Amino acid sequence: MALTHPWEVGPDEARAIQEELRPRVEAVDRLGAVGLVAGVDLAYPVPGLARAAVAVLDAETLELCASAAAEYGVAFPYVPGLLSFRELPPALAAFAMLERLPDLVLCDGHGLAHPRRFGLACHLGLALDLPTIGVAKTLLLGTHGHVPSKRGAWVPLVDHDEVIGAVVRTRAGVRPLYVSVGHRVSLPTAVAWTLRCAPRFRLPETTRAAHALATSATRAAP
Repeated sequence: MALTHPWEVGPDEARAIQEELRPRVEAVDRLGAVGLVAGVDLAYPVPGLARAAVAVLDAETLELCASAAAEYGVAFPYVPGLLSFRELPPALAAFAMLERLPDLVLCDGHGLAHPRRFGLACHLGLALDLPTIGVAKTLLLGTHGHVPSKRGAWVPLVDHDEVIGAVVRTRAGVRPLYVSVGHRVSLPTAVAWTLRCAPRFRLPETTRAAHALATSATRAAP
């Protein structure tokens, strides 16, 4: 891993870690050729236990190439803005099980569209030293204008006069997604890859595949 720090910390220390790591996030394209794209999702089968699943898809066909899942005891409480401290330890355990890391990861969560500009996608990108994109289903903060109803339309997401992401319509007439830079991608690239990975449904195929794996009893790679 490209990043090491304590995970079993309190909320105040977690916020301090976010502030310390935030300057290391790269909001420019440094991703090279993308042959494999991945999604990651978590489920909680019983209280205190997380099941993290990573689904790796062919970037051209969006077919599942590999997967991994790990079950992990969760100690960090649910605190808005600190989701990465709860979800990344099990997610990283799942990524460590892959024979080959993907070239790009779409996270079911926020990146720079975060109060401290360091959401889950940023944290994961630094931890793996991989390009990452935050693709969230709900708004965490910021304001935006009207998003045209056609697929592919998007408008900037703004917080205190700073563009922190994009509100993207991945399916005509369906609620948009909130896309933001995670690490080593620009915002236009993040939007383009989100649309590329969501050819039919609201959510990217990477997210859909990871969710299916996380909520399934089957944890072996195909």
